[in-house]
Amino acid sequence: MHRLLTFIIFIFFSATIASQELNTTITVNSDQVGQTNQQVFKTLERSLNDFVNKNKWTDRVYKENERLNARMFITVTKYESDRFEANIQLQSSRPVFNTSYETPVFNYKDNSFNFQYQEFEPLVYNPNSFDSNLVGVISYYVYIMLGLDADTFSLQGGDEYYRKAQNIVTQAQGTNFSGWSQSVTDNRTRFDIVDDLLSNTFREYRIAMYNYHRKGMDVLGDNNSTGKQVIAGSIRLFETLIKRRPNAFLIQTFFDAKSEEIQNIFSDGPKVDIVKLKESLNRVAPFYSSTWNDIKY
Repeated sequence: MHRLLTFIIFIFFSATIASQELNTTITVNSDQVGQTNQQVFKTLERSLNDFVNKNKWTDRVYKENERLNARMFITVTKYESDRFEANIQLQSSRPVFNTSYETPVFNYKDNSFNFQYQEFEPLVYNPNSFDSNLVGVISYYVYIMLGLDADTFSLQGGDEYYRKAQNIVTQAQGTNFSGWSQSVTDNRTRFDIVDDLLSNTFREYRIAMYNYHRKGMDVLGDNNSTGKQVIAGSIRLFETLIKRRPNAFLIQTFFDAKSEEIQNIFSDGPKVDIVKLKESLNRVAPFYSSTWNDIKY
């Protein structure tokens, strides 16, 4: 009986570990505040890593090699009592089929990250209420990254995660914390990001995310020429989008993550029409023109 109970506990524990969706490293940097006692920042870092990696964010069961790889860098710029002013840099990636390569999916910095936190305060995500801006912002970006990851594996696969992120945005309305409201001057708020992701206006972005990764990157190992052609076609999709939304922020987030990778892909291996590709890249992402000029062919 004792052996059976031990076996059941082991199976349960193994299933629980395998079910977690994220493999995330969170770093809290407090160099800018000049605080002698660093303990609160270390405790915060440890608590956030536990919160993100041990929480169950979806109903899916993930295998170890399916977990989303991500990093969050929190830089505290001001600290007083239990009040923090900070920014947060987010990076996520996913594996490319039949390779050891991780392709970057999201690379974004949010400068509006102010929160209250007392050392050893429990971090609990409640989908029915907004109790903490710290928990709210972290949970929001967890769902954004899960949604983007899902979009790279199936067409519009991230809908359920974006809706969870949108629910957090809705609950955050009316709070005194910045970054949650729709803005007429700044299309980079958390409201705008998830609203755009769920809007049909930006459908080409999500189609490009799927084609680029699932039909392009995932076949490069087996058919480099076909993979590159699909990736080039995915980039051209953005030309349709910029005609409708010339300054679409989602396009910038895409190339913030992908610019170096695109340069490397098209500087080696089977040739595609690089002249036309560069013309497309300079139309949709002129802010990386120096990178496109470095594509060798």
